[in-house]
Amino acid sequence: MIRGYSRTTRIYRSRRGVILGVCRGLAEHLDVRVLWIRVIAVVLLISTGFWPFAGLYLLAALVLKPEPVLPLQTEGDQDFYNSYAHSRTIALNRLRRTFGQLDRRIRRMENMVTNREYDWERRLRTGERD
Repeated sequence: MIRGYSRTTRIYRSRRGVILGVCRGLAEHLDVRVLWIRVIAVVLLISTGFWPFAGLYLLAALVLKPEPVLPLQTEGDQDFYNSYAHSRTIALNRLRRTFGQLDRRIRRMENMVTNREYDWERRLRTGERD
């Protein structure tokens, strides 16, 4: 059942779960059928008198991060997802910095290529004339 990098490192709430995805997420992490986790959850719900287990289940739903939409392939993907799930503002600032650096590099390359001196050097090297 292991489909990506995230399955071996963390427990996530499943996006395909019936009630908040806690049981399915736990089943996927432990690589067991979700039916058995749900049976255990119902037995615990009945045997504890509803509220203690229901409170624990809701707490788990609040604490566990939702499963990534796409499988995480590298540790860098894992780090980015964790930062995104923890704070979207930090993740967006990280993306802005990364793309800002890329934009500056591309502008610098474009300036070099479109510079008049570059054009003359190219013509002189290849022997082109008007």
